[in-house]
Amino acid sequence: MNWIESFRDKEIVENLLKKIEYHILPDKEYKIMEICGTHTVSISRSGLRYILPKSVRLISGPGCPVCVTAQGEIDAVFELLKNNKNLTIAVYGDLIRVPGSDGKSLLDYRGNGYKVKIIHSVLDILKYAQHSNDEIVFVSIGFETTTPQTAFLILEAFKKDINNLSILVFNKTMPEVIDVLLSDENLQIDGFLCPGHVSAVTGDELYLPMVRRGKAAAISGFEPVDVLYGILSIIEQVNNKEFKIVNNYKRVVKGEKNKVAFELINNVFEPSDAIWRGIGLIKNSGLKIKKGYQQYDAIKRYGIKFPDYSEKKGCRCGDVLKGYITPDECELFGVVCTADNPYGPCMVSSEGTCAAYYQFGGRFE
Repeated sequence: MNWIESFRDKEIVENLLKKIEYHILPDKEYKIMEICGTHTVSISRSGLRYILPKSVRLISGPGCPVCVTAQGEIDAVFELLKNNKNLTIAVYGDLIRVPGSDGKSLLDYRGNGYKVKIIHSVLDILKYAQHSNDEIVFVSIGFETTTPQTAFLILEAFKKDINNLSILVFNKTMPEVIDVLLSDENLQIDGFLCPGHVSAVTGDELYLPMVRRGKAAAISGFEPVDVLYGILSIIEQVNNKEFKIVNNYKRVVKGEKNKVAFELINNVFEPSDAIWRGIGLIKNSGLKIKKGYQQYDAIKRYGIKFPDYSEKKGCRCGDVLKGYITPDECELFGVVCTADNPYGPCMVSSEGTCAAYYQFGGRFE
């Protein structure tokens, strides 16, 4: 515990804030985007937006995998459940309260007798499938951090000849969306706070396109001291115009790609196009199950068709995810859309920007 507390130490935080103040250039606004929902929550929980200089603007990007899942894909889960009364849907907890276009969530369906199971690990699904006669569909949502677990699930099901299990794969990959962000002239980001857990899988090569295009990159952990070190590094790079990938999270991230994790992914999945909420179609930014394992593909097993990909009327989650607006700039925020009555996924997910602002506050101008 004392080791963790050192990354929340008040004196260290104050010294880092002084260094940031010292390095800030007059009349310069530093636009820094975190592309990780865990960073968004950490920044809000620790109140960093309030204590940083106003010229340091932290912008939340598309870092929450539940939030970037298209509305049509979410609605398809509900349709699958409604059309197959004896089916069990297995999900991680973040998805249980995400509303469909009709306003109902999986929690509502479970309350009405449908079978919805919250799992903590893919091992839970394997165990359940082996001891149940139910047809089970696991809704897999995530980035490179959790995708190896889904690959492992499919390989283990194949080895154990488990036939009552299929996977609805909504997993996405980061390189392609990073390219979209770098190309977005509306953003003009100076630097990126890069996610530690994704980096532990991908290595730091994921961020090479950033520095090649004149953007600062800092891999950071999730405690206040971690985040402030990352921000300081980005400011120094911007000032010196010397852009590089700085790894401030060496206690976890070694800089190299996790070969075992990528071997799992590449054995089971191949790239596919994917729809991102608020962004639209991004080529090769999704994954689909390879032919050898397509018996576990829920889309093929159930003939799933995806409804219109348009978002819920009035919901501005898409603009929040792109970094165009802060949550308070959405007319629904805190009025129609609250933590108790969420209208969009950014208010539901534990890593959603709107949920973080609503629970912990943000520096509203």
